[in-house]
Amino acid sequence: MTYITRAAAAAGALLAAAGLLTVGQAQAASRDALSDNWLYLTVTKGDAKAAEGPGTLLLCDPPEGHKHAAEACTELAAADGAIDRIPAEQVFCTMIYAPVTVHARGRWHGRVVDFQETYSSACVMKARTRHVFAVDG
Repeated sequence: MTYITRAAAAAGALLAAAGLLTVGQAQAASRDALSDNWLYLTVTKGDAKAAEGPGTLLLCDPPEGHKHAAEACTELAAADGAIDRIPAEQVFCTMIYAPVTVHARGRWHGRVVDFQETYSSACVMKARTRHVFAVDG
């Protein structure tokens, strides 16, 4: 038979409570890190609805997530997080139809962002969204 003294039980309860507080603070910190400016980006070939499959998490404080994260965050900041308000780049794209569907969901300064668009080609997508969806380098 095992006997637990009051002191051992109190120490165990104190350690368990301290562990819960530590875990709670760590979880709160990780949620806070994503609460301001972040987007989960997907790029899918074709004109079907963007897949929930693999994507890229773009963080903007500090910029990270893909090779052009700093540029993407600067462009998003200038457009106040509205991807459709990013000024289009003036380029010539071929008229070959090869659709690309993009989807961005996340938060920008506390607002929910949910953007989805199908472009006629990757060239048009890059011209309209600049560095935001430049996820593969």
